[in-house]
Amino acid sequence: MIVIYHNPECGTSRNVLQIIKDAGYTPTVIEYLQTGWTQDQLLALFAAADLTPQTALRATKSPAQALGLFDEGVTDEAILAAMIEHPVLVNRPIVCSPLGVKLCRPSEVVLSLLDKWPQGPYYKEDSQMILDEQGQCLG
Repeated sequence: MIVIYHNPECGTSRNVLQIIKDAGYTPTVIEYLQTGWTQDQLLALFAAADLTPQTALRATKSPAQALGLFDEGVTDEAILAAMIEHPVLVNRPIVCSPLGVKLCRPSEVVLSLLDKWPQGPYYKEDSQMILDEQGQCLG
């Protein structure tokens, strides 16, 4: 089973979801901006993906700067509380598979979580080739 924590407005998230589908999987898609996060959920995901609240914090197109989350001395607990209140603060997409859990940025990172890949050549939505004609990863 594959689970993707997805934001349909994000190009990287859309690319990762499409790679998963084109590889033949039917993932569980969780649109976390609608569902939100719980503290236990985030802590489990971060532990599995070897992330911390600080390393999972979305820096651009989020209120992180305005909330002072980049200020010196801000604790992981404060960042985690802000992520629960403002789900957009969590960088995405996060993908869970039997092979592990990862923040899939750039989108090719998801290939390490899949037993099978899409047929090559394969291009992201911006026309960047990520798999050649033989299905070898170019990243």
